[in-house]
Amino acid sequence: MNRVDLAIPDLAIIEPRVFGDDRGFFFESFNARTLAPLIGQWDFVQDNHSRSAQGVLRGLHYQIRQPQGKLVRVVAGRALDVAVDIRRSSSTFGQHVAVELSAENKHMFWIPPGFAHGFLVLSKYAELLYKTTDYWAPEHERCIRWDDALLAIDWRLDRAPTLSPKDAQGVSLNQAEVFD
Repeated sequence: MNRVDLAIPDLAIIEPRVFGDDRGFFFESFNARTLAPLIGQWDFVQDNHSRSAQGVLRGLHYQIRQPQGKLVRVVAGRALDVAVDIRRSSSTFGQHVAVELSAENKHMFWIPPGFAHGFLVLSKYAELLYKTTDYWAPEHERCIRWDDALLAIDWRLDRAPTLSPKDAQGVSLNQAEVFD
């Protein structure tokens, strides 16, 4: 595996070593010993699998208590995956990174605790798998507006996204509970 640092230092793309030939491919999508030197030692406690149709935008989600680090990858289709730094003490507070993940590129996006996370499905549909460092705690889940002008995220939209009622009720970063 290889780590590619991004504009916000704590975020990274993890590129697996892919072995392929005319029969197909093989790669290790997770190996704790190989991953630890790249992102630090984390105990992943939950795996999530999400399937969404084209134009669905989920996020920007985080848990104010029991914050989750996420190792995200796309196993079918393509998605624009976004992480927003919501650690008030960080020099990159309010900044974001957007990366395209796809079944084709096989990249994984490491998002440590302290970030809000969201994605937009770019293909007909996409399936995302992500490992988390803490359990889902709906009572602590929060949502920042995907279209907050302060964040100025370029979602590459050509029409309004499909949102859940919860995501449509997200608050601006200025109104959100954030980390110290």
